[in-house]
Amino acid sequence: MPAIDNPPSSHLSRRTFVTAALAGAASLSGCVSVPRPVPMLVSTATPVDIMYGPLIDEGYEVPLVPINKIDPRFLRQEVPDPTGEAPGTIVIDTSQHFLYLVGGGGRALRYGVGLGRAGFEWSGRAVVARKAKWPKWFPPEEMIERQPELEKYRPEYDKVSGEWRGGMEPGIMNPLGARALYLYENGKDTLYRIHGSPEWWTIGRSVSSGCVRMINQDVIDLYDRVPIDTPVLVTSGLRVV
Repeated sequence: MPAIDNPPSSHLSRRTFVTAALAGAASLSGCVSVPRPVPMLVSTATPVDIMYGPLIDEGYEVPLVPINKIDPRFLRQEVPDPTGEAPGTIVIDTSQHFLYLVGGGGRALRYGVGLGRAGFEWSGRAVVARKAKWPKWFPPEEMIERQPELEKYRPEYDKVSGEWRGGMEPGIMNPLGARALYLYENGKDTLYRIHGSPEWWTIGRSVSSGCVRMINQDVIDLYDRVPIDTPVLVTSGLRVV
């Protein structure tokens, strides 16, 4: 879900980002740096129950994921690349609830994701400008207005220290989960994130306030594979055979 960690005046609204991203897709694709091809997992190399088993990460306990309750399509796996994008690109197919990390040789690593519910969908091109492990979560003002129970997490800017205070502390129940990739467009924070989530049952569904949510084990894996400046394409136009 959207979050803030800089003064609100520096952000684009959701509507502004959708419009700007669609209008500037062609120019943006030519100015971002493209990472080198990344190695792909061989789908049979690591048993699925181990990939989604419990782990200790940065001192936090990440519980196992009951994979028998998840459609196998949404589990991490190597597949033929349907995107046509350059190696190292993240492509999110909103029509299928898949996130692809494009590799070399016509292959891609595919993850299942949860997406924004009706009224919060977005599409276009962006870039991963920041990465964070176990981030704090700062709900934006418009979300607090919709959900008054989030008032206790309202951020406050400390002019003396130059830091934001408040928010929800990192932890397994934090909506941003174990990792967050912050999406920027033309140097400005879009307020959208690719992030972890403890709610594994939402993968493959449209339930969030616009962000791309992943199983915590998957977002940890993705985080380690993508550098800053990774290009991101969000589209509903992929044809998956």
